[in-house]
Formats: sequence, structure tokens, C-alpha cells
Amino acid sequence: MGNNLKANSTTFSAKSPGRIKITEAVKELLGEKSYHEITWGEIAKKAEVSEALIYQHFKHKPGLLCGVLEDFMEAYVLELKQELKGVYGALNKLQRVIWAHIQSFNVNRVFAKILLLEIRGYPLFFDSGAYRIIQSYGDILLDIIKEGVYYGEISEDIPPKDIRQIVLGTIEHQCLPRVIFDIEFSTDNLTDMACQTIFNGIMIERGRA
Repeated sequence: MGNNLKANSTTFSAKSPGRIKITEAVKELLGEKSYHEITWGEIAKKAEVSEALIYQHFKHKPGLLCGVLEDFMEAYVLELKQELKGVYGALNKLQRVIWAHIQSFNVNRVFAKILLLEIRGYPLFFDSGAYRIIQSYGDILLDIIKEGVYYGEISEDIPPKDIRQIVLGTIEHQCLPRVIFDIEFSTDNLTDMACQTIFNGIMIERGRA
């Protein structure tokens, strides 16, 4: 996967009980109101901790948001790696990743709103643990694409990193308006549409046509 990122490991660093209580409280509050409306006092009350303890773990609200996203991403990547075990063929793996990504946005709108709407405007995000885990997720996707090129399932005419961007961009384009307006949708249907669009462009038969 490259870059020797710690987040590539299936074992992540342990979190203190206090930190876990804080991030879980924020997740609950984000299900009730927007990130900008939440106060430190509300977080402390919900988590049953002091505001001083929150500051001990997170110096500011953007850092707290990164911490919440890190927890989400850790769980997502661990679950995805388990789901990919026993799946054979790069296109089958790619379809599973696309389904899992869309499903995560569908069933956990708090996670989706943080990743799609809230966090990317903060420069500190790109130097956070959450971003390193996102990079490791991108490496998983890239390895699947490279596997498909190696075994002749995916055309070598398109650089693997470009295909990765196409996959991620397609998922976000499909999910973003549904997340913003809280629209219900079928994960299976969106996955079918995404795979039809992407696979028609990258499969080896089309690449050699």
C-alpha cells in the first residue's frame, strides 16, 4: 500500500474511556443539530465529563470533529477489510467497496455529513489521524484497481489513481444531494448505477475496443 502509514494496520491505537465518551456524545448531538450549534457545555453534559477534559483531548471544535471522524473511519476500514475476505476478482471487490461506501453514507448520515460537508474546509484535517485512515482506505481501493489491471480485468489505458478518483467522485456525486436534503435511497440501486457507469469505462473489453 505504500507510505508506511500506521493507519494501514488492522489494529488502531487504544482510546481512553474519557475520549470515547466525548466522541460518542458528539455523535449523538450531531444527530440532533448541526455541528456549529453544538456547545462545549452540551458535549460535557451529554458525555458526563468536565469541559476541562474535553479540552485535554481536543483543543478546539475542528479537532474534535476530526476525532469523531477518526472513530468512524477506524470502524469502517476494519469492517471493510473483513467484508473483502473471501471475495475473489478485482471487479467483485470493487463492487463490494462501492456498496460498502454508499451504505455507510446511507445508514449513518452523521458520518456522511462530517466527511462530505463539514471537515474539508479545515486545513488541520489534512494532518489528522482521520485523514491518514482515509489515505489507507484509498490505498485499499488502489490496490484492488492495480490487481484488476494485473489480471486483465481492468484496462491499463487509464492510470489506476485516476480510476480511484473516478470511483470516489462517482460515489460522492450520487450521495451528496441525498445527504444534504436527507433523502432516503436504496444502496443497492445506487451501487448498480455506479458500477454500470464505472465498469463500462474501465473493463478490459472496452479498453481494447
